[in-house]
Amino acid sequence: MLNAMKLILKWLLLSAALLLVSQWDSGVQIKDFGAAMLAAAVLGLLNTFVRPLLIVLTLPATLLTLGLFLFVINAAVFMLAAWLLDDFHVLSFWHALLGSVLYSLWGLVIDKALEFLFKPGAPKRDKM
Repeated sequence: MLNAMKLILKWLLLSAALLLVSQWDSGVQIKDFGAAMLAAAVLGLLNTFVRPLLIVLTLPATLLTLGLFLFVINAAVFMLAAWLLDDFHVLSFWHALLGSVLYSLWGLVIDKALEFLFKPGAPKRDKM
């Protein structure tokens, strides 16, 4: 039950982060919060299934660039999500690169916050 709540909360927060990214970068456009929720879910699925395959296939380039090619992979996955969805648009590769970096940074902040909130052994608050 707690894991499901954590997953739903993470999904909602990542959706809000995607809306923030669209406000900060004019090249990333999202119609509304519902579209952001769908885009966050698609990005999660692509990051789970497609991104690892891309990392393995481009391992020589990643090693040659000392890992910097991973930014290109993240931007490509971000653009792929925009290509798959009607209400999520990315205007160029550079906007995808900036958007994916901002989205990843928000993802790190959200992960740390949820880890703090849902850590095992945390004291429970009394209900009023």
